[in-house]
Amino acid sequence: GLRLNPECSTQEGHAIYDPCAPGSRMGTTLSMLSEAGNFEETILPYLDGFHMHTLCEQNSDDLETTLRAAEEKFGAWFSKVKWLNLGGGHHITREDYDRERLIRLVRGLREKYGVEVYLEPGEAVVLNAGFLVTSVLETMENGMQIAILDTSAACHMPDVLEMPYRPPLIGAGEAGEKPYTFRLGGPTCLSGDCIGDYSFDAPLKEGGRLVFGDMALYTMVKNNTFNGMPLPSIVYRHEDGTAEVVRAFGYEDFVGRL
Repeated sequence: GLRLNPECSTQEGHAIYDPCAPGSRMGTTLSMLSEAGNFEETILPYLDGFHMHTLCEQNSDDLETTLRAAEEKFGAWFSKVKWLNLGGGHHITREDYDRERLIRLVRGLREKYGVEVYLEPGEAVVLNAGFLVTSVLETMENGMQIAILDTSAACHMPDVLEMPYRPPLIGAGEAGEKPYTFRLGGPTCLSGDCIGDYSFDAPLKEGGRLVFGDMALYTMVKNNTFNGMPLPSIVYRHEDGTAEVVRAFGYEDFVGRL
């Protein structure tokens, strides 16, 4: 397969996740194929399909915009391969996602080009699933109330710093929405290791527990042990409320990464 870059940016505010940004290393542009010589004779015979991944937590209208651009540039070759992979970033399980449009687009590709169509909606499978339970280590004040947690944005939820992403926190509100606003920070040496500003009905105290939602995806696969921070244990909660520790991590896991 060959990854294509349709050079059609539909991102808003998440440049780090935009494979179509200028200077991107992700995918082959039409000009690259032109420079490669006779594409149909030298490259196409070795291909079974094309791959595109240009979306990030987006609706099917952005997929339609991307497909228009892709067909304009590469459509002449779509019927000459077996499959098209439309990558990930499809927020199919989100309440406002237009699934009927997605169905129409996929059917249209199959009928027009005779290809098998693949989607990789990994995040959609676990959207709003999974929790990260953290404890307050201590509180302090420096122009505002600050709570130091035993979890870290840099180590346990990197998207908070990369996107940036604001994880939902059960029972909390936006800064200033409830009576007590705290900045939630991690215990690492990174000054910017802050999860965000949240407000609460009562002041946070040492030993108190907070529960972040929507943690089933990147909290697991992108976490790290910077500063020797331990990785969160993975716990399965049964329907009857009982909890089973699937895996716990210790010092050996930290050393093994070095």
